[in-house]
Amino acid sequence: MSTLAHDGTAMLGRQLLRVRNNPALVILTQSMPITMLLFFGYVFGSALAMPGAEYRAFLVPGLLVATAANGLMTGMFQAAQDVHRGVTDRLRTLPVSRAAVPLGQAAADLVVTAAGTVPFLLVGLAVGWRVEGSAPAALGAVGLLLLFRFACTCAGIFLGLLSRSEEAAGQLGSATFMLPLLSNAYIPTDGLPSWLRTLAEWNPLSAVTTALRDLFGNAPVPEGAAWPVAHPVAGALAWCTVLIAVFAPLAVRRYARGEG
Repeated sequence: MSTLAHDGTAMLGRQLLRVRNNPALVILTQSMPITMLLFFGYVFGSALAMPGAEYRAFLVPGLLVATAANGLMTGMFQAAQDVHRGVTDRLRTLPVSRAAVPLGQAAADLVVTAAGTVPFLLVGLAVGWRVEGSAPAALGAVGLLLLFRFACTCAGIFLGLLSRSEEAAGQLGSATFMLPLLSNAYIPTDGLPSWLRTLAEWNPLSAVTTALRDLFGNAPVPEGAAWPVAHPVAGALAWCTVLIAVFAPLAVRRYARGEG
Protein backbone atom coordinates (compact mmCIF):
# COMPACT_ATOMS: atom_id res chain seq x y z
CA MET A 1 0.00 0.00 0.00
CA SER A 2 2.87 2.37 0.79
CA THR A 3 4.33 1.71 -2.66
CA LEU A 4 1.00 2.48 -4.28
CA ALA A 5 0.67 5.71 -2.25
CA HIS A 6 4.23 6.81 -3.12
CA ASP A 7 3.95 5.97 -6.82
CA GLY A 8 0.43 7.34 -7.00
CA THR A 9 1.61 10.66 -5.58
CA ALA A 10 4.36 10.78 -8.20
CA MET A 11 1.86 10.11 -10.98
CA LEU A 12 -0.45 12.72 -9.51
CA GLY A 13 2.39 15.25 -9.71
CA ARG A 14 3.10 14.25 -13.31
CA GLN A 15 -0.50 14.80 -14.33
CA LEU A 16 -0.68 18.17 -12.56
CA LEU A 17 2.47 19.29 -14.43
CA ARG A 18 0.76 18.19 -17.61
CA VAL A 19 -2.19 20.40 -16.75
CA ARG A 20 0.07 23.34 -15.91
CA ASN A 21 1.75 23.04 -19.30
CA ASN A 22 -1.62 23.26 -21.10
CA PRO A 23 -3.23 26.35 -19.54
CA ALA A 24 -5.34 27.16 -22.61
CA LEU A 25 -7.04 23.76 -22.47
CA VAL A 26 -7.68 24.14 -18.75
CA ILE A 27 -9.19 27.60 -19.21
CA LEU A 28 -11.42 26.34 -22.03
CA THR A 29 -12.72 23.32 -20.13
CA GLN A 30 -13.30 25.30 -16.93
CA SER A 31 -15.01 28.25 -18.65
CA MET A 32 -17.37 26.14 -20.76
CA PRO A 33 -19.77 25.27 -17.86
CA ILE A 34 -19.97 28.97 -16.94
CA THR A 35 -20.79 29.86 -20.54
CA MET A 36 -23.47 27.16 -20.62
CA LEU A 37 -24.95 28.40 -17.35
CA LEU A 38 -25.29 31.92 -18.71
CA PHE A 39 -26.62 30.78 -22.09
CA PHE A 40 -29.02 28.11 -20.86
CA GLY A 41 -30.09 30.12 -17.83
CA TYR A 42 -31.05 33.24 -19.75
CA VAL A 43 -32.12 31.75 -23.10
CA PHE A 44 -33.67 28.36 -22.35
CA GLY A 45 -35.03 29.56 -19.01
CA SER A 46 -37.29 32.04 -20.73
CA ALA A 47 -38.94 29.20 -22.67
CA LEU A 48 -39.76 27.05 -19.63
CA ALA A 49 -42.52 27.27 -17.08
CA MET A 50 -40.01 28.17 -14.36
CA PRO A 51 -39.18 31.86 -13.81
CA GLY A 52 -35.63 32.81 -14.76
CA ALA A 53 -33.98 32.78 -11.33
CA GLU A 54 -35.79 29.58 -10.36
CA TYR A 55 -34.62 27.85 -13.51
CA ARG A 56 -31.03 28.97 -12.97
CA ALA A 57 -31.15 27.54 -9.43
CA PHE A 58 -32.51 24.31 -10.95
CA LEU A 59 -29.82 24.35 -13.65
CA VAL A 60 -26.69 24.83 -11.52
CA PRO A 61 -26.68 21.28 -10.02
CA GLY A 62 -27.41 19.82 -13.46
CA LEU A 63 -24.45 21.60 -15.03
CA LEU A 64 -22.22 20.54 -12.14
CA VAL A 65 -23.10 16.91 -12.84
CA ALA A 66 -22.80 17.34 -16.63
CA THR A 67 -19.31 18.75 -16.08
CA ALA A 68 -18.45 15.84 -13.80
CA ALA A 69 -19.59 13.42 -16.51
CA ASN A 70 -17.03 15.02 -18.84
CA GLY A 71 -14.49 13.00 -16.88
CA LEU A 72 -15.34 10.30 -19.42
CA MET A 73 -14.01 12.50 -22.21
CA THR A 74 -10.92 13.87 -20.47
CA GLY A 75 -9.93 10.50 -19.01
CA MET A 76 -10.35 8.82 -22.38
CA PHE A 77 -8.38 11.40 -24.34
CA GLN A 78 -5.46 11.68 -21.90
CA ALA A 79 -5.11 7.91 -21.58
CA ALA A 80 -5.23 7.52 -25.37
CA GLN A 81 -2.58 10.22 -25.77
CA ASP A 82 -0.22 8.40 -23.41
CA VAL A 83 -0.81 5.06 -25.11
CA HIS A 84 -0.29 6.20 -28.69
CA ARG A 85 2.66 8.49 -27.96
CA GLY A 86 4.61 5.75 -26.20
CA VAL A 87 4.38 7.28 -22.72
CA THR A 88 2.47 4.33 -21.31
CA ASP A 89 5.06 1.84 -22.60
CA ARG A 90 7.84 3.85 -20.98
CA LEU A 91 6.02 4.05 -17.67
CA ARG A 92 5.35 0.33 -17.79
CA THR A 93 9.10 -0.39 -17.91
CA LEU A 94 9.65 1.51 -14.64
CA PRO A 95 9.38 -0.09 -11.18
CA VAL A 96 6.07 1.65 -10.57
CA SER A 97 2.90 0.17 -9.11
CA ARG A 98 0.57 -0.80 -11.95
CA ALA A 99 -2.37 0.80 -10.17
CA ALA A 100 -0.53 4.08 -9.60
CA VAL A 101 -0.61 5.35 -13.18
CA PRO A 102 -4.37 5.19 -13.94
CA LEU A 103 -5.36 6.08 -10.38
CA GLY A 104 -2.86 8.96 -10.32
CA GLN A 105 -4.43 10.33 -13.51
CA ALA A 106 -7.90 10.08 -11.99
CA ALA A 107 -6.77 11.77 -8.77
CA ALA A 108 -5.14 14.65 -10.67
CA ASP A 109 -8.31 15.14 -12.67
CA LEU A 110 -10.21 15.29 -9.38
CA VAL A 111 -7.95 18.07 -8.07
CA VAL A 112 -8.42 20.13 -11.24
CA THR A 113 -12.19 19.57 -11.15
CA ALA A 114 -12.43 20.66 -7.51
CA ALA A 115 -10.51 23.86 -8.28
CA GLY A 116 -12.67 24.58 -11.34
CA THR A 117 -15.89 24.10 -9.39
CA VAL A 118 -15.20 27.17 -7.24
CA PRO A 119 -15.53 29.87 -9.96
CA PHE A 120 -18.57 28.09 -11.39
CA LEU A 121 -20.34 28.18 -8.02
CA LEU A 122 -19.46 31.85 -7.59
CA VAL A 123 -21.08 32.63 -10.96
CA GLY A 124 -24.04 30.49 -9.89
CA LEU A 125 -24.44 32.62 -6.77
CA ALA A 126 -24.28 35.74 -8.93
CA VAL A 127 -27.16 34.58 -11.16
CA GLY A 128 -29.49 33.55 -8.34
CA TRP A 129 -28.51 30.06 -7.20
CA ARG A 130 -28.39 29.55 -3.45
CA VAL A 131 -27.65 26.74 -1.00
CA GLU A 132 -31.02 26.35 0.70
CA GLY A 133 -30.11 23.24 2.70
CA SER A 134 -27.79 22.74 5.65
CA ALA A 135 -24.01 23.12 5.50
CA PRO A 136 -23.36 19.38 6.11
CA ALA A 137 -25.79 18.49 3.33
CA ALA A 138 -24.06 20.94 0.96
CA LEU A 139 -20.66 19.43 1.78
CA GLY A 140 -22.15 16.02 1.13
CA ALA A 141 -23.33 17.25 -2.27
CA VAL A 142 -19.82 18.41 -3.18
CA GLY A 143 -18.34 15.11 -2.01
CA LEU A 144 -20.88 13.16 -4.06
CA LEU A 145 -20.11 15.30 -7.11
CA LEU A 146 -16.37 14.58 -6.83
CA LEU A 147 -17.04 10.87 -6.30
CA PHE A 148 -19.08 10.81 -9.50
CA ARG A 149 -16.30 12.64 -11.36
CA PHE A 150 -13.79 10.07 -10.16
CA ALA A 151 -16.07 7.23 -11.31
CA CYS A 152 -16.51 8.78 -14.76
CA THR A 153 -12.77 9.40 -15.10
CA CYS A 154 -12.00 5.76 -14.27
CA ALA A 155 -14.41 4.68 -17.01
CA GLY A 156 -12.83 7.14 -19.44
CA ILE A 157 -9.29 5.95 -18.68
CA PHE A 158 -10.27 2.35 -19.38
CA LEU A 159 -11.89 3.29 -22.68
CA GLY A 160 -8.88 5.43 -23.61
CA LEU A 161 -6.53 2.50 -22.98
CA LEU A 162 -8.71 0.44 -25.34
CA SER A 163 -8.79 3.06 -28.10
CA ARG A 164 -7.11 2.45 -31.43
CA SER A 165 -6.02 6.08 -31.92
CA GLU A 166 -6.14 9.50 -30.31
CA GLU A 167 -8.64 10.61 -32.97
CA ALA A 168 -10.98 7.72 -32.20
CA ALA A 169 -10.82 8.52 -28.50
CA GLY A 170 -11.57 12.19 -29.19
CA GLN A 171 -14.55 11.34 -31.39
CA LEU A 172 -15.97 8.85 -28.92
CA GLY A 173 -15.37 11.23 -26.03
CA SER A 174 -17.18 14.08 -27.76
CA ALA A 175 -20.23 11.83 -28.11
CA THR A 176 -20.64 11.92 -24.34
CA PHE A 177 -22.33 15.32 -24.68
CA MET A 178 -25.52 13.32 -25.31
CA LEU A 179 -25.58 11.92 -21.78
CA PRO A 180 -26.82 15.12 -20.04
CA LEU A 181 -29.44 15.60 -22.76
CA LEU A 182 -30.94 12.21 -21.85
CA SER A 183 -31.22 13.10 -18.17
CA ASN A 184 -32.85 15.67 -15.90
CA ALA A 185 -29.75 17.88 -15.86
CA TYR A 186 -31.34 20.62 -17.98
CA ILE A 187 -35.08 20.03 -17.79
CA PRO A 188 -37.53 18.18 -15.51
CA THR A 189 -38.42 14.73 -16.78
CA ASP A 190 -42.05 14.67 -15.64
CA GLY A 191 -43.24 16.10 -18.95
CA LEU A 192 -41.49 13.50 -21.10
CA PRO A 193 -43.22 10.48 -22.69
CA SER A 194 -43.25 7.58 -20.24
CA TRP A 195 -40.64 5.49 -22.09
CA LEU A 196 -38.28 8.43 -22.46
CA ARG A 197 -38.78 9.48 -18.85
CA THR A 198 -37.86 5.97 -17.69
CA LEU A 199 -34.73 6.02 -19.85
CA ALA A 200 -33.72 9.46 -18.54
CA GLU A 201 -34.32 8.55 -14.91
CA TRP A 202 -32.17 5.42 -15.12
CA ASN A 203 -29.35 7.56 -16.52
CA PRO A 204 -26.74 7.86 -13.71
CA LEU A 205 -26.62 11.63 -14.26
CA SER A 206 -30.27 11.94 -13.25
CA ALA A 207 -29.74 10.30 -9.87
CA VAL A 208 -26.66 12.41 -9.09
CA THR A 209 -28.36 15.61 -10.29
CA THR A 210 -31.46 14.95 -8.19
CA ALA A 211 -29.26 14.15 -5.18
CA LEU A 212 -27.43 17.47 -5.54
CA ARG A 213 -30.69 19.41 -5.89
CA ASP A 214 -32.04 17.67 -2.81
CA LEU A 215 -28.89 18.21 -0.72
CA PHE A 216 -28.52 21.84 -1.81
CA GLY A 217 -32.25 22.36 -1.19
CA ASN A 218 -32.86 23.61 -4.74
CA ALA A 219 -35.73 21.31 -5.78
CA PRO A 220 -37.82 18.53 -4.22
CA VAL A 221 -37.45 14.91 -5.25
CA PRO A 222 -39.91 14.24 -8.12
CA GLU A 223 -42.93 12.08 -7.37
CA GLY A 224 -43.52 8.86 -9.26
CA ALA A 225 -39.94 8.69 -10.54
CA ALA A 226 -37.83 5.58 -11.12
CA TRP A 227 -35.99 4.20 -8.08
CA PRO A 228 -32.62 5.97 -8.60
CA VAL A 229 -34.36 9.36 -8.80
CA ALA A 230 -36.97 8.62 -6.12
CA HIS A 231 -34.10 7.74 -3.73
CA PRO A 232 -31.45 10.06 -5.20
CA VAL A 233 -28.65 9.89 -2.63
CA ALA A 234 -28.80 6.09 -2.42
CA GLY A 235 -29.19 5.86 -6.20
CA ALA A 236 -26.24 8.18 -6.85
CA LEU A 237 -24.00 6.31 -4.41
CA ALA A 238 -25.04 3.00 -5.98
CA TRP A 239 -24.17 4.23 -9.48
CA CYS A 240 -20.80 5.60 -8.32
CA THR A 241 -19.98 2.36 -6.52
CA VAL A 242 -20.83 0.26 -9.56
CA LEU A 243 -18.83 2.44 -11.96
CA ILE A 244 -15.74 2.48 -9.75
CA ALA A 245 -15.97 -1.23 -8.89
CA VAL A 246 -16.18 -2.11 -12.59
CA PHE A 247 -13.90 0.37 -14.34
CA ALA A 248 -11.11 1.06 -11.83
CA PRO A 249 -9.93 -2.61 -11.79
CA LEU A 250 -10.43 -2.85 -15.56
CA ALA A 251 -8.31 0.27 -16.14
CA VAL A 252 -5.51 -1.06 -13.90
CA ARG A 253 -5.63 -4.47 -15.57
CA ARG A 254 -5.62 -2.99 -19.06
CA TYR A 255 -2.69 -0.72 -18.21
CA ALA A 256 -0.73 -3.65 -16.77
CA ARG A 257 -1.36 -5.85 -19.83
CA GLY A 258 -0.54 -3.23 -22.44
CA GLU A 259 -2.04 -2.85 -25.90
CA GLY A 260 -1.82 -6.50 -26.70
